[in-house]
Amino acid sequence: MTNGSAPPLARRLLAELLGSAFLAAVVIGSGIAAQQLSPGDTGLQLLENAAATAAGLFTIILMFGPVSGAHFNPVVSLVDAGFGGIRWRHAFAYIPVQVVGCVLGAIAANGMFAKAAISISTKHRASPAHLLAEVIATLGLLLVIFSLARTRRAATAPAAVGAYIGAAYFFTSSTSFANPAISVGRIFSNTFAGIAPASVPGFVIAQLVGGLVAFVVVRTLYPDVTPADAAQVVLPHPEAGRPDGPIGEPVAR
Repeated sequence: MTNGSAPPLARRLLAELLGSAFLAAVVIGSGIAAQQLSPGDTGLQLLENAAATAAGLFTIILMFGPVSGAHFNPVVSLVDAGFGGIRWRHAFAYIPVQVVGCVLGAIAANGMFAKAAISISTKHRASPAHLLAEVIATLGLLLVIFSLARTRRAATAPAAVGAYIGAAYFFTSSTSFANPAISVGRIFSNTFAGIAPASVPGFVIAQLVGGLVAFVVVRTLYPDVTPADAAQVVLPHPEAGRPDGPIGEPVAR
């Protein structure tokens, strides 16, 4: 894929929609299943939810990464555009599709477990500790993704991203949403993985702050990062060095 022309934008948007929907379905569906399988044991429920999410994210990235880069996350798309990996206008096209995909995935997860198709979560999460956790969770996620891309190890990204998110379920107090789209999607399921609407703005701001910090840290650690490097995020996608990118000249493919 990295040596050919980029797939049409419509095909990439479909990949982001489906990937985001599967991601939300995995996160929310496994949370519902964990509640049913392990009632009264929150620690075991979280372990089951984390394990399913880590494994599911690994496979979803493999499924859709060759088409769209497997962002499924507005912060990833924005930072990738900042480094010149995709056009800004494409990043802004990705974002609403990612959000819609996560909402559809939440509805699908509810339906699979005979819940109401839409049930607004009442789980409030936006304490100062949770917001700090979201900054750190998002920072770590972006560092994993972009350091692997910069060092030409993008082939390991599906496993590394899945492993990081699985671990971050436990080392962050927020259980590592690290994604504005999934934060919005989780509103629509009043289950183990849900989040109350009032908590979402704080989470989104914290995630954007984490993304901005990650951009600065990656730029500091790897000052020679190029659009061609960014085009490896999350899996290689053939779109680097456009005229509207902020970094360098167009890269020959």
